[in-house]
Amino acid sequence: MSPAREKYYRNLFRVAAAYDGILGLIFTLLPGLAFERLGIGDQLPAFGGYIALLGAFVLVIGVAYYLISRSDLRRNRDLILVGVLYKLAYCAIAFFYWFTGALPHLIFGALFGVADLIFFMLMAECYLTVRKAEQP
Repeated sequence: MSPAREKYYRNLFRVAAAYDGILGLIFTLLPGLAFERLGIGDQLPAFGGYIALLGAFVLVIGVAYYLISRSDLRRNRDLILVGVLYKLAYCAIAFFYWFTGALPHLIFGALFGVADLIFFMLMAECYLTVRKAEQP
């Protein structure tokens, strides 16, 4: 893999780390405010811990993306695959609920779902490129 391509992938994971890190922090520490700002405050579960836990999961995957960005992509191929699957899971669920009309707010499906779909495609390309570079 060329140094330019490797730098591109590192930057991709840095952006993903910032994106998921910020969202994770917001939904972990301020789930009520996040729901209010999205205009769906009435959709917040009575026990906000559910949303805080999901926010913590997003924050942790953001940390994983940061770790990928600063180390050997080849050695972290398995971690890249986990990131790819995480993005696939989010966009698949978001689009399912968006297309069935069950999303409480368009932003979850349109903005976050599309963003994660783009991340999914770019990270999948990275995974396949790294895997191909390892083959003799």
